[in-house]
This record gives sequence, structure tokens and C-alpha cells, in this order.
Amino acid sequence: MIALDVDGPLAVATLSRAPVNAIDEHWLERFDEVLSAVQSAPAVAVLLIRSSERAFSAGADLALMRSRFDSADGRSRMVDFVREIQRVYARLETLPQVTIAEIAGPALGGGLELALACDLRIASNNARIGLPEARLGLLPGAGGTQRLTRIAGEATARRLILGAEVVTGLQACPLGIVQWVVSHDSLSSRARALANDIASLPACALATAKRCISAALTPGGGGYELELLATARLLAQEETQGRVRAFLEKRR
Repeated sequence: MIALDVDGPLAVATLSRAPVNAIDEHWLERFDEVLSAVQSAPAVAVLLIRSSERAFSAGADLALMRSRFDSADGRSRMVDFVREIQRVYARLETLPQVTIAEIAGPALGGGLELALACDLRIASNNARIGLPEARLGLLPGAGGTQRLTRIAGEATARRLILGAEVVTGLQACPLGIVQWVVSHDSLSSRARALANDIASLPACALATAKRCISAALTPGGGGYELELLATARLLAQEETQGRVRAFLEKRR
């Protein structure tokens, strides 16, 4: 369903629930386990999330939803399930590791919400990306209205969510939804190269930089003071001191 491979500072989670990585309780439970494994591995600097199926993820399992919306109890259980997706995606968002979504195929609804909870997104030019829940009389309730607005801005969020619009990877890049777009054939190698490049950087520096960036998005988050405290901690790190010495010696 979801495989996790760890190679030094790089962890790769491969989504593999055929045919489109639809999200149900079992899938979400396994994804939470993957996050636990990554979080407890301080040597891991980067988590790359990819899919072995034709879709990155088509979102919540509609058959599961259909089985529950006929009764008040079933609808309540469905809301609880969406709440749990929110919790797990928030956990992904706050991992100390840098997280990258490799989007080769459709990332729709909860699938795009998963990608939006990552730090970075790289997509194939023909990937289909969107939050089309309004077509079903729903909304992207697993964080989509919040993260898309924060990442791509109010105008783009209103365009995609209110218009139930699905765009290609090529269109998604200038909208700010993904940071890189490449050909489908080169996506896997480019995503792995990107992940390896970032994983070669000190995990402690990456984790503290993530915290400072998050503070910038929080009113009263004290980001400037957090920068100073983080700088003090990093200056005391042997790896930081060694890298600075090596850089200066190389320049000389």
C-alpha cells in the first residue's frame, strides 16, 4: 500500500494502492506509520513521496464516502475521517525533514492536499492537478482551502476551488502550486536528483530553517528571535564549524 525505503539521509515513500491511491482508513493508518518511522530517524534529512500507480492520488475513497452519507451516524464518521486526514497531513507538514511530492499523474482532491502539505512539489508537465470537490457538492476539507490559499494566493485558490478547475503541471507552475515542472520521462530522475541534493545538506540546518519559515507564516510567531536562537545552536554544531572551515580553506 505504501512502501518506505531509507538510504542514508534520503527516505522514499512510494504510494501503491491500486489503481489511483484512493485514501481510506487503512491507507491513512499506513501513511501515519511511515511518518512515525521518518520522524524517529534523525539521520534522514529528506522524505520524497512518489507513486507507483498511474495517479499520485485521486483523493478520498468515494466508495467509502458513498457507504456512509445515507445516515447521520455515517456522515459523522466521515467527518471524523476527514478530521484524521487533517491531523496526518498537519503532521507531514511539521516533520523536521524536508518533504518533496513527486507528482507524475493526477493529484486531485485529497491527493493534491497531500502534496500541498509537503515543502516542495515537482510535477510532470501533463500531470492533472486540482481540487474539484465542488463538482460533487463538497469542498476540499483536508486542508485544501487553507494551504492552497497560503501557498498560491487567494486569487488562485478561488479560481481552482470555486471553479472546480483542474490544471496541468505546466499550468500549475506559474500559478505557484508546484515549484518545478519537467517532462514525464525525466520526472523520476529529476525528483531523485533534487532530493539527493537537499539531502546532502545538514539535517539540523534544514530542520531549523523549516521552523523559521513556519514562524514567518504565524502572526506573532517571533521569527526573528527564532532565527537568532537557531543560529546560536547551529554555530555550536561540529558539522557547521567543519563546513565553514572547509569552505574557507577551499577559497584560500
